Amino acid sequence: MSGFLRRLMGALVGMPDYDAYLAHHLAHHPERAAMTRKEFFRNRQEARYGKGGGGKCC
Repeated sequence: MSGFLRRLMGALVGMPDYDAYLAHHLAHHPERAAMTRKEFFRNRQEARYGKGGGGKCC
C-alpha cells in the first residue's frame, strides 16, 4: 500500500499519522526525544478517548 493511501485510510478511521508527528517534532522540538510509534499511538488514543494526558504540544 502506498504511503498516501495508508495515510488516507488512517485519516478516515481516525488513526494518527506518526510520520507527520516526527516531522513536526524534529522541526519544532529537536532538543527533545521523540515518542516511539507505540508511545505515540497510545498518547493519541488516550487524548481521543479521555484517559488523560495527550493534547497538542503547539
